Amino acid sequence: MFVAEFNADLLNCKVFPDRDEMGRYAAKAVAEKMRELLRAQEEINMVFAAAPSQNDILKYLAREEGLDWSRVTAFHMDEYVGLGEHSPKSFAHYLASALFDRVPLKAVYYIGTGDTEEICKRYEELLKAHPIDIVCLGIGENGHIAFNDPKVADFADKKVIKLVGLDEVCRRQQVNDKTFDTLQEVPRYAVTLTIPTLISAKYMFCVVPTDKKAVAVYRTMRGPIDQAVPATILRRHPHAMMFTDVESAKLLMKG
Repeated sequence: MFVAEFNADLLNCKVFPDRDEMGRYAAKAVAEKMRELLRAQEEINMVFAAAPSQNDILKYLAREEGLDWSRVTAFHMDEYVGLGEHSPKSFAHYLASALFDRVPLKAVYYIGTGDTEEICKRYEELLKAHPIDIVCLGIGENGHIAFNDPKVADFADKKVIKLVGLDEVCRRQQVNDKTFDTLQEVPRYAVTLTIPTLISAKYMFCVVPTDKKAVAVYRTMRGPIDQAVPATILRRHPHAMMFTDVESAKLLMKG
């Protein structure tokens, strides 16, 4: 059970004693919403983030009993440019291992590799054909959602998916997360769903553990709604929830 709760505009944030409990509770919340939607419609479309911060929710979501995954189509929200198609450091590889290969999904659409213009065109068409019901996301150390870093974030972006350059804070986070050994190894570019695409979802579940995210969580909840902290846009979404542990929420809990 959560130990504290905070609200900022429309966004509710629950704080859990540890990240395992956070992940367990978040997965239950997502699963409950999936069941609710599947009672009302034939199938649902979901977008997932790929990052170590999502380990806990995806672990428990894959174990959730009684979910009809055969009526779920899955997308992921961003991918590095320049990694090989089967690179173990790709987000496609992460999501396949963490969830997509563990449940019997109706379909999985990976962003893929190759010509970025063609990638964006293809994925835009797929997303337009599959309006998003649920997004499961995190927040970066720089406040990004997906790879919408502060310098490229646009709350009124006309694009559905785009090529972006990654800022240094974002790239260093990948080293902090131990997904790459050195900054030089981290790709400089990625393809990402834009902010309007993400917030077009009916429901958003944001999972943000560890003390490395404490500043980002605090700024998301207590700072102005601004592209300088892209995650603040969650406060305008009518059905967004954030799940944290005591470490990521420690600045919030100080008051």
